[in-house]
Amino acid sequence: MPNPHRRLSDPRELNALAHPVRMAIVELLSLSGPLTATELADRLDETPANCSWHLRKLAQHGFVVEAEGGKGRQRPWKVPGLGFRWDEEHASGSVEERRAAQALSDVMMGRAIDRLRESQQRAPDDAEEWRAARSNTEMVAWLTADELAEMNAAINAVLDRHVERLTDPAQRPANARLCEFVAWGVPTYFPGIEPA
Repeated sequence: MPNPHRRLSDPRELNALAHPVRMAIVELLSLSGPLTATELADRLDETPANCSWHLRKLAQHGFVVEAEGGKGRQRPWKVPGLGFRWDEEHASGSVEERRAAQALSDVMMGRAIDRLRESQQRAPDDAEEWRAARSNTEMVAWLTADELAEMNAAINAVLDRHVERLTDPAQRPANARLCEFVAWGVPTYFPGIEPA
């Protein structure tokens, strides 16, 4: 299994990843294993030349590496690790780092929202068991900072429960499908409601 959760703080790294095509490439390589620029282009509706250019940019920062086998355009690429972590509001980070982290977060959340919308559009065509298993949840609660940290840790523990299935197909039960969970636990702001 690749090493999990590379910590990002260099604005150059954050900016290199904060591009929809590059993020799509990293996602596909994480989910589908080694792929060539041509294979990525077919899946992303891009040109092989464009995918090659983005692969080289990702490789400059160690987000992708060449896999064994192939030459030239038939050279496969893979990710050396699984996932990334970065701090949008890192107090000691520079303004440049915070801006780059926010740009990366915007790309990530935009892609997740796009996948949510596509899933909602396709839901009527899903089998009943998959329609019944779906859920959208949103809530607000009055919490202390310690309680918020505890809830976030508990949610992360649940979300990490089946992470090995991403890279080890033998771990996947029959009839398993790729599913996505997006969660954030943050202080929130409503008009007319004081934070404390």
